Amino acid sequence: MSNNTYVMSGSPAKNSRRRTGEPYAPRIITTIGQRPACLVNASVTYVGNDLIYAFGGFDQYTDEVYNHVLKLNLKERRWNLVDNYGDIPGVRMGHTACLWQGDKLLVYGGENEHRIHLSDVVIFDIANATWTSPDINGPIPRGRARHSAVIHDDKLFVCGGMTGQENAVLDDICFLDLKTWTWSRTWRFVSRYDHSSWVWGGKIWVCGGMSEEMVKSSEIWWLDFRGTPAFEGGPTYGMPGSDEVRPLHNYSYARSPTPALGSTGYAANTSSVQSNPGNQAQRVTPVAPGAISSVKFFSSPNLPIFNVGTHFNVFSSGCMLDFVTPATNMPLDTSLSALDLDTLRWQKLADGKDLFPPTYRWHYCCLDPDGTQAWLLGCPKEIRANANGDPEEYLSDVLPIDLRKFGLLGNKLSQEARNEGRIPTSDTYTSSHLSAIGADLARTFNQLPESGSGTDFTVTALRDEDYEMESPTATSSPTPSNTSQPIHVHRLILSARWPHFARLYNSQMQEFHTRRMHIPEPYPAVKAFLYYLYTDSISAPPSEHTSPALSSPHSPTDDSPTLEDVADMLVMSNIYDMPRLRHLCVNRLVRDLDVQHAALIFDRASTAQEEWLKRRAASFIMTHWGRVARTDGFMRLKQGAWVELAQSVDMEGRMVSGDELEAVGGLGGARLGSSMGMGLWGAGRKRGRVGSASVVADGEGDEGVDEGVEGEEGEDGDEGMEIS
Repeated sequence: MSNNTYVMSGSPAKNSRRRTGEPYAPRIITTIGQRPACLVNASVTYVGNDLIYAFGGFDQYTDEVYNHVLKLNLKERRWNLVDNYGDIPGVRMGHTACLWQGDKLLVYGGENEHRIHLSDVVIFDIANATWTSPDINGPIPRGRARHSAVIHDDKLFVCGGMTGQENAVLDDICFLDLKTWTWSRTWRFVSRYDHSSWVWGGKIWVCGGMSEEMVKSSEIWWLDFRGTPAFEGGPTYGMPGSDEVRPLHNYSYARSPTPALGSTGYAANTSSVQSNPGNQAQRVTPVAPGAISSVKFFSSPNLPIFNVGTHFNVFSSGCMLDFVTPATNMPLDTSLSALDLDTLRWQKLADGKDLFPPTYRWHYCCLDPDGTQAWLLGCPKEIRANANGDPEEYLSDVLPIDLRKFGLLGNKLSQEARNEGRIPTSDTYTSSHLSAIGADLARTFNQLPESGSGTDFTVTALRDEDYEMESPTATSSPTPSNTSQPIHVHRLILSARWPHFARLYNSQMQEFHTRRMHIPEPYPAVKAFLYYLYTDSISAPPSEHTSPALSSPHSPTDDSPTLEDVADMLVMSNIYDMPRLRHLCVNRLVRDLDVQHAALIFDRASTAQEEWLKRRAASFIMTHWGRVARTDGFMRLKQGAWVELAQSVDMEGRMVSGDELEAVGGLGGARLGSSMGMGLWGAGRKRGRVGSASVVADGEGDEGVDEGVEGEEGEDGDEGMEIS
């Protein structure tokens, strides 16, 4: 090998990689100041700048309903009662408060101390602590509490809730146009209360809560409103001659009389419009336009226990997150799970013992707008007594959770990744899964200088077989026998996108002017790493792009990284301290974790010191031991990795057969906790349907067509499904 080749000097040896510290464990913050009681059905909202606002709620010890505004400063760990002005709303509970325009809380509905259900809209300006009430037009929906609300595309979507003296469960959906302050008509959707809703991928999703049978629901419902003028346009009220020419609601609305002051000293907001149930004409509300679907999961290795504990369902990164917080002293009843809304696959992100201290109870959960940070608000389980001996509970403790530590990208990055292939990529190359300039730069990657590509630098790596036989260090010299073919790149791109390279480039070292560099890592990983620098993407191309037109050697998709490449890039991101690449790699590896790659991901996560991903892969391997142990990735594990994997089981772990595990319900819906936590080191699993899901779809209000489909458990342990 020529002495003109520069060996990457900044890369640490493999046995001295950068340490990422101890496994991530959120730490509880104990607050001070004017801490609120553990209010029931208050609204708790993160508003940015490390501030959480709480409004309203019911005190179960004093039977009082409040309209107080409280602010929690997370930096100072202090609660303060906020002096507020303007058109202050009356006391309420079971309302919703959505962050609007970044500095306002949009409060809708709830019920007051007289159990009157409200349907008013009030706005709290955070900057000046002032309340205003906008002039509302259109058909006011029924007053309600314990509903869900979400703001999307300048519309406040409201779904379900409870109403009336009998606390009837509503099954409707409507929206308030925030540009014109006009309510839409009301459509039928799904009966729910105490649930969550959000918008993702052109669909309104509803999960959790209670059904009209007063039982906790494990169903996920969604309404696809893409291309539906009634939702994507402004509010409409029907056309003459159609069935919808009748009044949308034959309800009579009346201003509520001024109620007597309650024990709180506050009256309900007398300007609120209330529905009068006694004067309502009966009619059938039309089904919401668009396709309505639902799925119910009965069993899965990663399925949360819906009827145990307290569940908080929130949305982040294209996933529905399910926080199960302890209702008893059993730590195995707690977990953090994620349902990918594109694939409807569950993932277990954390067990309770890793996340929720069992000595605390959690009452509220809120997220930042990007879905990267979550906060649980609660108190110790042991209720304290005040000076009079009466029990006291306060929202005294906060558990901040960095969701990025569990492989979640955040809403912005997830939406960008999801948009790949759905928008024109560039003016010159429109058939790539990449976007914009990434597709154009990919065409110049690894092209000979004579082709006019402008490449002016050469990178070599290790051949795969040499990497497997030895553990080279960054200071080892390349030889013709262990050096891969050259990769042609641009110094300018590497300098702009790779901080480590930029530091070397700016040092003006003599060897650097040779325009050659050797990286002692496997060739596929180095090539995928350099390709990432060009494209800012580690996503595999979707299958629809693999057409003959893309088989040219100049096609950008030829260099798209495989899952094994991503696992090796995780190691390189650790070597060169590139947190964004590390974040992308962890997200894809946990999302695509399967039987074939589980051992490889475990090994690379261990090398890169990614403790959470390592534990997640180890848990997956134990659950699917019989199949993982027969894969090539497992066979290639070195002895040290086998020992490390075996020692990840607790001290009482043992191997059990499939028959024994099935006898105790381990293959079905019975929940035993995590396989590692219960000491089930592995089990030979019988093929067969281990779970099912029900899907009911209605298009444009038509009845769904019943079909029967049964599927066996896939190679990666997916749950079987029954579609009807």
